[in-house]
Amino acid sequence: MNETKIGVGLGEMHWSRTPNTALVCYGLGSCVGIAAYDPVKKLGAMAHVVLPDSSIMRPGDSVYKYADTCVPALLAELERLGAERQRLQIKIAGGAQVLAVAGAARMDIGNKNVQAVKEAVRKSGLRISAEDTGGNHGRTLSLFIDSGKVTVKVVGKPEVEI
Repeated sequence: MNETKIGVGLGEMHWSRTPNTALVCYGLGSCVGIAAYDPVKKLGAMAHVVLPDSSIMRPGDSVYKYADTCVPALLAELERLGAERQRLQIKIAGGAQVLAVAGAARMDIGNKNVQAVKEAVRKSGLRISAEDTGGNHGRTLSLFIDSGKVTVKVVGKPEVEI
């Protein structure tokens, strides 16, 4: 039986409690994908963070685009849907240094995204249970609603569960 895959684009968040569904962030480079799952409710959500800090937010920008606004909004939406905050399993992937141009290492948006997501999760009173971050390769992050399993796929390497 094939699973329905729901792509989570830049600055987006999607949630599901539908069996046989996977939420997927494709091509995470410096961006960070956040997977959150309540195993009792079998309710999961995924967000695709682009930048660490909403201080540069423009009118019309999604709160899910920025780490500092994404995490509280994601948690609030899951709680609205019936999840219990303390049951949530949070896993992240991405935050790579994928640009090989002068000055890119100094900006290091990937690392800043990872640190901002970790700080926002910590401020929420939760912790990240697993991560696959950093390095210089893109990733695809998947959350399977039936089981809560989270996988990471890097091109040319086998898919791994985190």
